[in-house]
Amino acid sequence: MICSIVPPYMLRRLAAQHEPRLRAIARAAKEGLVHIKSLQAARALPVPIPVPTARQAKPGLPKRTIYDAGSAENLPGKLIRKESGPATEDPAADEAFDGLGDTHRLYAEAFGRNSIDGAGLKLDATVHYGELYDNAFWNGSQMVFGDGDGQIFQRFTKSLSVIGHELAHGVTQYTAALAYRNQAGALNESMSDVFGVLVEQYARKQPAAEASWLIGEGLFTDAVQGAALRSMKAPGTAYDDAVLGKDPQPDSMDTYVRTTADNGGVHINSGIPNRAFAVLALELGGNAWESAGQIWYNTLSSGSLPATCTFTRFAKATVASAVELFGAGSPEHDAVLKAWETVKVKA
Repeated sequence: MICSIVPPYMLRRLAAQHEPRLRAIARAAKEGLVHIKSLQAARALPVPIPVPTARQAKPGLPKRTIYDAGSAENLPGKLIRKESGPATEDPAADEAFDGLGDTHRLYAEAFGRNSIDGAGLKLDATVHYGELYDNAFWNGSQMVFGDGDGQIFQRFTKSLSVIGHELAHGVTQYTAALAYRNQAGALNESMSDVFGVLVEQYARKQPAAEASWLIGEGLFTDAVQGAALRSMKAPGTAYDDAVLGKDPQPDSMDTYVRTTADNGGVHINSGIPNRAFAVLALELGGNAWESAGQIWYNTLSSGSLPATCTFTRFAKATVASAVELFGAGSPEHDAVLKAWETVKVKA
């Protein structure tokens, strides 16, 4: 499963630009769209079976390896940093290394999970991938980061929520194995956004009320009118730019987008469950990785979610998790029901 952080609809906007200053970016965006499509076709394989002992394995130390693609597209590239090695003085390499560590730490300390697969999986990443490559992706076994084009996007290792987001696709791959299409695909994307912001908040020791709830904050250059790729707290408000257009995410089922593009709108409609989680975390207060995060992680790793899970099925599963963890009629239970009611999903 190839899952990239920049939605296809955003790349298509870039690919359609005709201004002289954006011609190189438009060409790179077209190539990027073709590249992601070809990778997805090449990896159209059955989803891995979840690791049965994932929740029991004792977390160990991270095993990180960073490679440099040197602006080529051959993976993994040249080895430039290992777990026991010193910093490289290459910002992208060191940001990737630190981000992998922060992600491993969240799962180990907050959820008792031993790396991405629950069994100590090595965390590999490649930086400096491609030329003017406006994306980062999880290819089913490792992370890959582009350097951006310098006009719209900066290097993709600059955002910790992006690193956490992409690695969370690996967690989903080894737990719920949600299909990457329609509402199940939107849930797949949403789970990555949820754990992406949790990685960032945990690393910063940031309570829910103080967090930005933005995915990809800091990726845009100063030329872009926007704060991030997505806002979990207020879907549809992350950017409004002459080149990129306006953030199209809906914030409830009232504005659900029915489309065949982007695998049935997986990046667009993820705004609905994203907002539900943000509403829950803000209602409960304190640290989002505690009560709210525990409910979502318990749901994801429970083994009860079908590959074609719908928003309603997922909502009901989170309610069941809240009851299991905190009891029927608890503040957590009531808050989960309220969160889904806010986005017009029946739980």
